Amino acid sequence: MILKKLLETACGLLAGLALFAIMVLTFLDVSGRKMLDHSIPGSLELTELLMVVVIFGALPLVSERGEHVVFDSIDAILPDALKKIQRALVHLLCASALLGLAWLMWQTGGDFVASGETTAQLKILKAPFIYGMGLLCGFTGVIHLSMMFQPLDHEDAEGGAL
Repeated sequence: MILKKLLETACGLLAGLALFAIMVLTFLDVSGRKMLDHSIPGSLELTELLMVVVIFGALPLVSERGEHVVFDSIDAILPDALKKIQRALVHLLCASALLGLAWLMWQTGGDFVASGETTAQLKILKAPFIYGMGLLCGFTGVIHLSMMFQPLDHEDAEGGAL
């Protein structure tokens, strides 16, 4: 329970602060362009990097809360035993994909460190962002593994979203 609260707080703050930074940056960039005829140099790069933080920071929360878009048209006719198997297989597939992606991103982060890869205009190192993406994908994969054998919710048993 403490780990869940820590995850929610850390990921929520990370995604929330990045989203707030995007809003401030966009406001200042547009205001500067309209009023002073000057935009903020590199604002597009900063927005792209901050979007990465928003998306991957929120990913563990979306998975933990079961807020993904689901296709559940046949769930109403499936028996509970089959729903449990389906749920376990879906979580295993998601965990496998996310853990595989985490591994690939970690490898890419290492390659970016070795090559010194940076953004084009502001020369911000890309490796920390790639490592962060890998770490958050890994956390999300572990969340899906932990959800594989959870009992069906009342909503799940009636054919609602998994």
